[in-house]
Amino acid sequence: MRLGTKTNDEFMETLSAKTEKINAAFQKHVEILVKQQPIKVMLGDTTVIDQSTFDPNAVSNFFSNIANKLSEWNNLGITTTTDEDLRRVFVKLEFQVKNYSILWHMALQYHALLFYKPDNTVAIIQKELAEIMDNTINKEKELADLTDSMIKDKLESMGYKDIDEQKLFEVLFSNDALREDIATQTEKRTDFDFKAKDLRKKQLFRELDNLLLEAYTTTSVLIDENRLVTGEEGCLCTLDLDHLKNKKKEAIFDPKRISQDTRLQIIQALDNIVLVLTN
Repeated sequence: MRLGTKTNDEFMETLSAKTEKINAAFQKHVEILVKQQPIKVMLGDTTVIDQSTFDPNAVSNFFSNIANKLSEWNNLGITTTTDEDLRRVFVKLEFQVKNYSILWHMALQYHALLFYKPDNTVAIIQKELAEIMDNTINKEKELADLTDSMIKDKLESMGYKDIDEQKLFEVLFSNDALREDIATQTEKRTDFDFKAKDLRKKQLFRELDNLLLEAYTTTSVLIDENRLVTGEEGCLCTLDLDHLKNKKKEAIFDPKRISQDTRLQIIQALDNIVLVLTN
């Protein structure tokens, strides 16, 4: 049963009021944690611009600190998920009171924006990459023309003249020695090392990847799980009280059947959360 849901039960209303306090205190923390800080970033065209970001690790540390302070709660682990530019960090804490379970779910959803670090090395690498690609395209065209000419001369010397593309394919496909000879002769007539250039290109791309920088955007607005799964930015703070029966959770139960002692322990568990969030 989701705490905070409207009900006529006096005990559940008490829990809802405490849940509101927890939500407010949690949101206040998140507002501070996601406050945007200015940074400099570089675009793909090497233009340096102003950008703002926050530190998602600070949110993870916040969740970790809460879990450590509520040591009697079962920490189900802090998890970070990535779906392209959409990120989420969340934690679930669980506390059992006799045959009832309290599940506290906290999460922050945000987007990652990709930039380069403001480093002149980016421009230098991009220039070399452009040169390699341009030279490779030009050399490939020259090599293709050279290969076509060599194939024509070779086939004519073998008695093939004015053959169509299908026949040319059949001859080359069936004659391994001919293909190897043409390839060898072609390589000898070019000083462009395609393999070395390709290796250099891959190295340069790796160097560019090392210069990538992520900036993060989000909001401290509280959202529900439906808005979370649709990819909205914001924070989530939910509390569920479930009845345990045969080791299975039941979300629908009669609150009036909860004993007074159990009620006091549930209230104390929520008070402990408020205490942790406000101190």
